[in-house]
Amino acid sequence: MPCSREELERREGQWLAPYAQRSADTRGRAHAEPPPEWRTHYQRDRDRIIHSRAFRRLEYKTQVFLNGTGDHLRTRLTHTMEVAAIARNIARALRLNEDLAEAIALAHDLGHAPFGHTGEEVLDRLMRRNGGFEHNRQSLRIVEELEQKYPGFPGLNLTWEVREGLAKHRPKPALPGSPRAGGELPERQPSLEAQVADRADEIAYYSHDLDDGLEAGLLTEARLERDVRLWRRSARQVREEHGVLPDECRRFFTVRCLIENQVRDVVRHTELRLQAARVDSPAAVRRRARPLVGYGEEQRRWNLELRRYLYQNLYYHPAVHEVNTRAARSLGALFRHYLDHPRRLAVHLGRAVPPADRPRALCDYLAGMTDRYVLHECRRLLGEESVSAPGLFPSQSPKGS
Repeated sequence: MPCSREELERREGQWLAPYAQRSADTRGRAHAEPPPEWRTHYQRDRDRIIHSRAFRRLEYKTQVFLNGTGDHLRTRLTHTMEVAAIARNIARALRLNEDLAEAIALAHDLGHAPFGHTGEEVLDRLMRRNGGFEHNRQSLRIVEELEQKYPGFPGLNLTWEVREGLAKHRPKPALPGSPRAGGELPERQPSLEAQVADRADEIAYYSHDLDDGLEAGLLTEARLERDVRLWRRSARQVREEHGVLPDECRRFFTVRCLIENQVRDVVRHTELRLQAARVDSPAAVRRRARPLVGYGEEQRRWNLELRRYLYQNLYYHPAVHEVNTRAARSLGALFRHYLDHPRRLAVHLGRAVPPADRPRALCDYLAGMTDRYVLHECRRLLGEESVSAPGLFPSQSPKGS
C-alpha cells in the first residue's frame, strides 16, 4: 500500500522532538485546499517551490561573481541547494522537521534581485519613495502574490510556517480571520526549523564564497591560513588526517572540514540551549526572547573574523565589486526607461498599470529578471554601449572554467 499523508504524519509524531513543528499542526494556508494525499503539507510546499518559475531563474542570478563568469562558480541556485542540504542535516541531527527546514531554505532567496546584493541596493535606492526593496520581503511577495500557477489563488499558497520562515524579522504572515498581520499571539521567534534554515544560509554563503574566491584566484590558501582562524584550524585538520594532497582535493576537503565544524558546533550548542530553556513545544520556542539555534561563543567570534576577511578581500575586490556595480547600473537604466515608457511595461506585464502602482510593479518585474536578461534588455532597448563597460565580461573565465 502507498504511504499516505496520515501515515507520514504518524511517523513524524514518533520521530520528531517535542519542540519540532509537526506538519499535522500547521496553521494552514491562506486559501483552503484539499490536503495532499501522499505527501505532508511541507513536502507539498517544497515541491511547489522547486516547480516555480522564480526558483528556476535563480540559475542565472549572481551569488558573488557575475553570472557566466566561470562554470564552477556558484550561482544563486547552487547556493540555495547547498543551504537546503545543510539545513536538512542540522534539522535531522536535532530531530526537527526536515521537510519544513528544507522548504524554507529552498525559498529563502527567491526574491533576490539580479547582480546579488549590489542589485538589491540599486533597487532599494530606486524605490526609496515607494517602500524600498528588500529580498526577504520580495520572497514573500513572490510566494504570496507574484507566481501565477494555480487557478484558485495567487502565489503558491504555502503553509503559514514556511511563510513565517521567509518573513525573518518582519511581522508574521497573516491568515484569513487574523486580527492583523502576525495575529495577537506573544510570539518573538520563528520555528526552530526557520532558525536552522537561517543558520544554514550563513554557513553556506561564507564557506562557499570563500571557496569561489579561491577558485577565481582572488584569495590564497597561504593568506587564509595566516589571517583566518577557521581556515587555519580546518587546514591543519586536513593535513593531520590525510597528509599531502593534490591542490584541488586539499582545498575541497578544507572547505568541507570548515563547514562540518560549523555544523557540529551549531548542533552541539543548540542542544545545550534547548536543554537549558526546557522548551517542550513549538509554541514555547516562539515565545523565547532570543533564537535557540546558533553557534557557541568561540565559533561566533571566528565566523565574524571570516566575515570581515571576506568583505575586505573578496566582496569589495575590484574584480567583483566594480563588475557587479557596472552591471547593476543597468537596472537603474531599465527602471528609468520603463517609467518613461509605461506602454512598454504594460506589454511585458500583460496589463496597464496605474501611475501610483507603477514603481512597485516595475520593481517586481526587474527583481524577477536574471542577470543575462537585464543585460539583453539593456542592449535591445538602450543600445550596446549602455552595458559594455570595460571589465563587465571577463575575457577569460577564472582557472580555465
